[in-house]
Amino acid sequence: MKVDYLVVGSGLTGATIARHLADNGREVMVIDRRAHAGGNVHDHTHTSGIRMHTYGPHYFRTNSDELWSYVNRFGSFYRFEAQVKSWVDNAYEQWPVDEAYIRRVVGTSWQPAYQGVARNFEEASLAMMPRAIYEKFVKGYSEKQWGVPASQLSASLAKRFDVRSDDDPRFSRHKHQGLPTDGYAAWMTNMLKGIPTILNVDYLADREAFQANRLLVFTGPIDEYFGFKLGKLRYRGQSRTHQYLPNVAYAYPWPQINNPQMHNGPHIRTLEWKHMLQPHIAEQIAGTLLTREETITPTIPDHYEYPFPDADNQALFKSYARLR
Repeated sequence: MKVDYLVVGSGLTGATIARHLADNGREVMVIDRRAHAGGNVHDHTHTSGIRMHTYGPHYFRTNSDELWSYVNRFGSFYRFEAQVKSWVDNAYEQWPVDEAYIRRVVGTSWQPAYQGVARNFEEASLAMMPRAIYEKFVKGYSEKQWGVPASQLSASLAKRFDVRSDDDPRFSRHKHQGLPTDGYAAWMTNMLKGIPTILNVDYLADREAFQANRLLVFTGPIDEYFGFKLGKLRYRGQSRTHQYLPNVAYAYPWPQINNPQMHNGPHIRTLEWKHMLQPHIAEQIAGTLLTREETITPTIPDHYEYPFPDADNQALFKSYARLR
């Protein structure tokens, strides 16, 4: 089968490219080896009626008015500003950590534990906070997440969080925050509406079956595309355990509880999906649904979720990006 533009992968990247091509009158087709469209933002409804995100929580947020207008083209969003707590020393504390907590635990004259140019993630984190705070909130979580000492991770990874000087309890400060009113699955279906989309097709297993006359857009793992000829890139994924509690309205007061301390178990966070529903829908549902996530090293590309953040992995990726 031939088409002018072939997009492999129906996640956010592939679907957006396909939508742009179709809107500009191009002949485009999307194929995906999974049984559903939407990539890792896919969601589905549990038998309880609670919508859950299949591959972990995706809180949509942006400061761009243009992007916000674009995504609302495919379905409305309801306002949802996530609040995340960390289970630290047998108490629920705010994440990102706030200065009020640091003053309470360390003292009013606290200082970051590291000065100078950070060479790795640990130093970059310590440049923001005292060591005691880093060890309670950051070190264990990151080492569970990536499976290596924090000092082996890239310093740039620390840009994902901050210390809140204004004690803002929101996980994100972005201007626009929300979740699709009808869920990500329906929203992605609308984005791909009118574009031929074929599921359960592994392009890499039979490249001759689908060909692009003008352009191929491949959104899967780049090392797999090139047959791992330069070696395998490192990724991490999640093992998820679900628990439905039929006689409990809510198990926690918040949608996400991080578990950063090693002695509290190997999982990195617990999610309570009912908190992410619109209130008028949640109040009609009995029970609650929890998901516990533990980070793993996946053995097959379809389970890749997080590219490993270190210099060697980035260098290998750049080597693959130069291949043709």
